Amino acid sequence: MAAPLKALDGTADLQALMSDLAAQARTAARVLALAPAEQKNRALEAMERAIRANAAAILAANAEDVAEARASGDATGAFIDRLALTPARVEAMAEGIAIVRGIADPIGTVTESWQRPNGMTIERVRVPLGVVGVIFESRPNVAADAGVLCLKAGNAVILRGGSDSFRSCRAIHDCLAQGLREAGLPEAAITLVPTRDRAAVGLMLSGLNGAIDVIVPRGGKSLVARVEAEARVPVFAHLEGVNHVYVDASADLDMAKSIVLNAKMRRTGVCGAAETLLVDRAASATKLKPLVAMLIDAGCEVRGDEAVQHADARVKAASEDDWDAEYLDAIIAAKVVDGVGGAIAHIQNHGSHHTDAIVSQDEAAAQKFLSEVDSAIVLHNASTQFADGGEFGFGAEIGIATGKFHARGPVGAEQLTSFKYRVHGTGQTRP
Repeated sequence: MAAPLKALDGTADLQALMSDLAAQARTAARVLALAPAEQKNRALEAMERAIRANAAAILAANAEDVAEARASGDATGAFIDRLALTPARVEAMAEGIAIVRGIADPIGTVTESWQRPNGMTIERVRVPLGVVGVIFESRPNVAADAGVLCLKAGNAVILRGGSDSFRSCRAIHDCLAQGLREAGLPEAAITLVPTRDRAAVGLMLSGLNGAIDVIVPRGGKSLVARVEAEARVPVFAHLEGVNHVYVDASADLDMAKSIVLNAKMRRTGVCGAAETLLVDRAASATKLKPLVAMLIDAGCEVRGDEAVQHADARVKAASEDDWDAEYLDAIIAAKVVDGVGGAIAHIQNHGSHHTDAIVSQDEAAAQKFLSEVDSAIVLHNASTQFADGGEFGFGAEIGIATGKFHARGPVGAEQLTSFKYRVHGTGQTRP
């Protein structure tokens, strides 16, 4: 069971708590960096079992979180969808842990090796990052995803979940801690900040006197903006998912309808959901109306330009702000563009470098789109909802990195490593 919350007496007490957690995580990170793959995998196996065995407790804790969110009167349907767990989602957490356990341990992997003319051999070897701070909102499954991925990559992690998912995260963390204990690894390897005090976020962003090596934000635009503005340590940027689906003139209509509907409506509150539909002007006479009618009939509000409004009287007029919006709800912006070039130009001006898709039977148009759209994930004839580490075979993800340094796209175990060089000599000295 979760330990009782610490009674905090102001800022000084919180600072002492966070400094203590960080020191313990730092010590745990040194242990994990040297832990054999077999021991880490034993912990992961025990975590998987614990998640399944305690599914009822996790769901009960989550039900309390959801009830509190509903009672506040501020929670949207999309927010509740992100917050809520179901038996299937708990099982998916356990299955994700099993997949992470099954992937190759990245630590110690020699990624490149070469010999110099003087006979020295140089190897580039994967090593852990150290201590990862993960600050997230709403989605309690992030606690499991981040915890197990960091463990696999030999990192300690400090988790600061959203206040809305506090009970759920504690129940999940109990299972992760149980797995660490069973494998003889320090419980501080996966630490959950035991307070809802928002000041804890600021302390994590400060780096806690050098104890945190990297920060990963998972949440809305305001959280990410705060992290990027205040963080004193490196950040894996995860900006909003202003994702596009472009339907080319050559697209098969049935395929386009299936992809667009799934990309928008499968789960509207996830970062991989499509937020803008772009339709080739050359296809507007035959494809625009069916696509728009399908979305509206499925319960999606469509906000479009003049051409889209003309296609269906139920379409609302789009404002300039709509082209930059991440709705995370059953709303989509729609626009007619001049071919693949027009689609690329629109995405360059309004996209967030997250995930964008083209539906096309024209290989030249598809290759142009895939080559020129500067996003972490680009897809041809597939839904944007595949923007997920699990769907990439990573088992889970900490987030979709939209920056260009260190990691990009789904951040799995391999992306949570750095490297060092090992040099083997036979007595060489430099002249």
